[in-house]
Amino acid sequence: AHHQYAYQHIHQQHQEQLQHRLEQFWAGQYQEIDQATDFKNHSLPLARIKKIMKADEDVRMISAEAPVIFARACEMFILELTLRAWNHTEENKRRTLQKNDIAAAITRTDIFDFLVDIVPREDLKDEVFAASVPRGPPIPPPPEGLPYYYMPAAASVGAPGMYVGKPVDPSVYGQPPPQQSVSYMTQPIWPQQPHPAADS
Repeated sequence: AHHQYAYQHIHQQHQEQLQHRLEQFWAGQYQEIDQATDFKNHSLPLARIKKIMKADEDVRMISAEAPVIFARACEMFILELTLRAWNHTEENKRRTLQKNDIAAAITRTDIFDFLVDIVPREDLKDEVFAASVPRGPPIPPPPEGLPYYYMPAAASVGAPGMYVGKPVDPSVYGQPPPQQSVSYMTQPIWPQQPHPAADS
């Protein structure tokens, strides 16, 4: 009973930390949007976004601003999902973000329900057992063929050490630093290959 209470207390602290981080994250996002003056640099390729938008047969024309707004919205979506996944990483006392952390962030957040069918089921099985059973010896997965359901525990948990809204230091990943200094949201998260002109 004492271990269960201690676990619940720690879980509650993690939830409060996550809530605080999310509030800081969104306050920073709003401030960035209000102060935005450079709309020419993007982390995501606008031509690819425009191509995806054109894939919808109901879309006839796309204004120049629409892909820019979509790119920014996608960046914020990715950042929030990463923040929630990082929270799960630290909750499990790890320092490496894994696929199951992203799966846990998706299953624990109602607004990400639309992604549940996309998340690999194997990763979710691990999350169910980790979330539903107090820490102890590992429990074997259910026999194949049984349906899998996940009931999210309240909310996700916080994570000191994850910096949201700051550029990533490429040396952490063994990459050379960029040649020039660029501000946040203008630096690609992953190195991008030149896209052929047919993408637009």
